[in-house]
Amino acid sequence: MFSRLVFGLGLLSATALVHPALAADARTLQIIVSKDKQSLAVYDGTEVVATSKVSTGKDGHTTPSGIFSVLEKQKYHESNLYSAAPMPFMQRLTWSGIALHESNSVPRYPASHGCVRMPGAFAKMLYGMTEPGIPVIISDGEVVPQPIDHPTLFHPDAPVPMPLLSDAELRPSMPDSPEKPVQVAMNDTAAMPMPAIQPAATPAAEPPSEPISMLITRRTLRETVIDIQTLLSQLGFSAGNPDGVLGPSTVQAIRAFRALRPAEFAGDRSLVSDTLLKEVYAATGKGAPPNGIIMVRQAFKPIFEAPVTIADPGLALGTHFFTLHAVNEKAGTADWLGITLENNLPRETMKRLGITNQESSIVTGRPIARSLSRITIPDETRRRIDALIAPGSTLTISDTGLGRETGEGTDFITITRG
Repeated sequence: MFSRLVFGLGLLSATALVHPALAADARTLQIIVSKDKQSLAVYDGTEVVATSKVSTGKDGHTTPSGIFSVLEKQKYHESNLYSAAPMPFMQRLTWSGIALHESNSVPRYPASHGCVRMPGAFAKMLYGMTEPGIPVIISDGEVVPQPIDHPTLFHPDAPVPMPLLSDAELRPSMPDSPEKPVQVAMNDTAAMPMPAIQPAATPAAEPPSEPISMLITRRTLRETVIDIQTLLSQLGFSAGNPDGVLGPSTVQAIRAFRALRPAEFAGDRSLVSDTLLKEVYAATGKGAPPNGIIMVRQAFKPIFEAPVTIADPGLALGTHFFTLHAVNEKAGTADWLGITLENNLPRETMKRLGITNQESSIVTGRPIARSLSRITIPDETRRRIDALIAPGSTLTISDTGLGRETGEGTDFITITRG
């Protein structure tokens, strides 16, 4: 669960605490590292509450840019890669060896073997502020979270208001005297029995407290195969478990399905193709197949995933990251913050993803609003997520899928520059 500060916190310079002040409320934090400025800033919403100089990876050992979160913490850790080099107050960002940690050498220029070095006093302070799950953004240039209000973003379900009595039938009640009948409103027009003692009202369910992380991205071969396995099994073919793996059972089921439709697959030599997916969807009455997916994790564990639709799929979505700073359960509102990260895709990646137009992903104009407006989420999926969100929940939008660093025991990790 993301850290909530309940103790004094002041604005930090490179190494020192300046004018500590008590925080009025618990806070949800995120950390942003700028490689250009060799600096780190801790944000509570849009407010900077701590800063420090850092040293990121030097040439040949570049610190990757992207979206991370703290995976584990150790007060004293020794490097598994570099001769057991000490890494005090280590906060791991990837299982491949990238972390935040204390160092005696923080010259404010790239000097590390890939990690983010911090001065000792600050590293110790930051270690006490965080818990596993806190987001860490490493950017090439400086980025700042901004409030985002868009209908595609999630919000809690507002309580259903009590029905008014405007349509209630008025019926006579027992009068104080026979000459003065009294009218009262009653919801039931049938004869009313003697009122029974009503049990105490059940307390309203507590809102979710554990944040979730979400990723909206393009469907890959894995999701396509899962769909094909699931739908072919519904059609009576033995396609195996829906695991996204093209095993012998799945391959045999695909070939059997294709053999029954020679005209549709004439000239299509690929075992798994867009034609196959469309034909399987049509055979099961599912309409057009979706081209996007939303995945949900909680406490580093997958919860569920569901299809979404991305309009204009030939246009890149870009890479955007959102954090849910505050929730008003009564009003059904949510305060989201968003940033855009530069992520210029190689030509080979664009071709693989079917992207023909990549807009500039520099944080200018309205790239976040444009991307959000192109995403359609089914109502059932939206209701399920609306019931799960809590302060500290995050959403990543990316063209590039899960990414090689996302795995067991992580949130969604997106690398924008290796």
